[in-house]
Amino acid sequence: MIRSRFTGCGSYLPENVLSNDELAESVDTSDEWIRSRTGISERRIAAEGELTSDLAVRAGQKAMDAAGLTPDDIDLVIVATATPDETFPATATIVQAKLGIHRGCAFDVGAVCSGFVYALAVADNFIRTGQVASALVIGAETFSRIIDWSDRSTCILFGDGAGAVVLQASEGDGTIDDRGILKTSLRSDGRTHDLLYVDGGPSSTQSTGHLKMSGKEVFRHAVVNLTSIVRDVLCDPDLTGVEIDWLIPHQANRRILDSTAQKLGIPPSQVIVTIDKHANTSAASVPLALSQGISDGRVKTGDVILMEAMGGGFTWGACLARW
Repeated sequence: MIRSRFTGCGSYLPENVLSNDELAESVDTSDEWIRSRTGISERRIAAEGELTSDLAVRAGQKAMDAAGLTPDDIDLVIVATATPDETFPATATIVQAKLGIHRGCAFDVGAVCSGFVYALAVADNFIRTGQVASALVIGAETFSRIIDWSDRSTCILFGDGAGAVVLQASEGDGTIDDRGILKTSLRSDGRTHDLLYVDGGPSSTQSTGHLKMSGKEVFRHAVVNLTSIVRDVLCDPDLTGVEIDWLIPHQANRRILDSTAQKLGIPPSQVIVTIDKHANTSAASVPLALSQGISDGRVKTGDVILMEAMGGGFTWGACLARW
């Protein structure tokens, strides 16, 4: 069996740090209020002129370096983002050019906060079917550009950043002991559009718009949907006996992380949390958390990791893999 094996990981965060106390100077909030409700203490904000593609390139280059690959080794570039540089072309093609990759193909995946998990599933299928031998998968966002900074209910939640992985085709035995992606599962329900969306776009308002969210409803759907999709992955008979070493969730809200882990019976010590320093970076949050777990030595070769996320649409998905 051909497996999509992780051979490199990288991340990038803008230098500008926006603390809760600084936010409290412009909106009616406080550090204690934000921490107690979200678990967030600070977030990173892209500099003026710093684009989503710039963040993606930084993370992508680090992932390629970690994998020991050159631009000539990459067959596929996928960028998961809800904040592209331009309406078109795809931000992935811009990243492809900036990284000096002049072969294969590149395209974006738009599934908001679930985007990175969706992109992993797409790349995995390209590799399993033999269409490509290597893929650079990136989650990158500049959500600060679509936030209404006078809206306390949303501006406290989001930040900018990028994370990336390299996947390469590898021979496996078809068992749970194989390294690489073991299972992915994706879902969506377009009926929930009005609970989390951006009120703008080329064909509707001819403007970018701002993020709109019904927080309580998003929370309720997130816990139910994420628990369901993870159980769907783990119920695969081919995965009987697999034991999760690390849960790497989308960093939306500390309460969602805790509630989901509790329902799944995963102890807090096995959950990688970065929301306190990064806030919600949408499609970048899962790879940023993965990169943190690798860099600090928690995620080791052979560990089983479970990545999950839910985003606007609603879209949600999970990926089980052995690092």
